[in-house]
Amino acid sequence: MIIGVLSDTHSLNIPVSVLERFKTVDLIIHAGDICDLGTLKLLSKIKPTKSVQGNMDEAPVKKLLPIKEVLVCDQVKIGITHGHIGDFREALKNATATFKDDKMDVVIFGHSHQAFNERIGNTLYFNPGSPNDCIRANFFSYGMISIEAGRLKAEIIKI
Repeated sequence: MIIGVLSDTHSLNIPVSVLERFKTVDLIIHAGDICDLGTLKLLSKIKPTKSVQGNMDEAPVKKLLPIKEVLVCDQVKIGITHGHIGDFREALKNATATFKDDKMDVVIFGHSHQAFNERIGNTLYFNPGSPNDCIRANFFSYGMISIEAGRLKAEIIKI
C-alpha cells in the first residue's frame, strides 16, 4: 500500500506535481488545515482520502472531519491528528499527547509546516510539512509512506 500524505494546504493551490503523484497512491491522508471543502473534494476525486480537522479549517470542514483518526493499513496502526490541541507551538508534543493512550505504529501530524520523519520509541512520528505554505519552514514538501507486509517506509518529498 502506498499513502500520499499532506498537511497545511490552507485552501492554496496544491502543486500539480503533487496531484499527479497522488494518482499513483492507494490512499491520501491530509493532517489538517485543509481549510475548505473544495480541496477535500479535489483530493477525494483523485483517490480515497482521510483527513482530520485543523485549527484554521472553516466551520463546514470542522463539522465533517474528526479531531483525530485511527486507521489500520496492512497491519500498521496509523494515528492522524493536526497537532494543534495543547501548546500552540508544540505540534510534536501535542501529537504525542493525542495518542498517549493508544499504541500507534505511525502518528501523522501537521500544524508546524515543518517536515518531520523520526522514530520515537516504537512509533514513527511523521509530519509532511506543507506543499504550498512555507511561512514557518524552509521548503515546500509532502510525504509518501509505503507499507508492505507490515513494514513501512516513510519519506519527505521536497518540492
